[in-house]
Amino acid sequence: MTRVMQFNSPFLLGFDEMERLLERAVKASDGYPPYNVEQRQAERGEALRITLAVAGFSRDELSVTVEDNQLVIRGRQNDDDARTYLHRGIAARQFQRSFVLADGIEVTDARLENGLLMIDLEKPELERRVRTIEISEAPQKPVSRRVERDAV
Repeated sequence: MTRVMQFNSPFLLGFDEMERLLERAVKASDGYPPYNVEQRQAERGEALRITLAVAGFSRDELSVTVEDNQLVIRGRQNDDDARTYLHRGIAARQFQRSFVLADGIEVTDARLENGLLMIDLEKPELERRVRTIEISEAPQKPVSRRVERDAV
């Protein structure tokens, strides 16, 4: 099977890592738990909030980590052997939800409230930099000259 490259334009150089991140993000989505991503007001730059529906999970059963520009949320519930269920419609299942973060995005807060895990992200405005690159001259190649001698 041939791999189709998304960033195969000759004008997009060095985006191999970005392509791998996109592939990883697509593979990591199974639909559970459901989530929202919303844009929020920020003093400077961009602010986002990811809200995951994690009803039934306690704070101790959830973890939020950033691994190589990837936000990873994991949940793991332990079965309570002391309970006997006549019907079990709420599954105690583990999950892992991943989001690929652009360079510069920082996780600023995570809190659990009424069965919703809210994770706040900020991307500060980048200062625009203009840099002039000096163009040097190529070194001159020595010219080989043939010296002719006068015959005596």
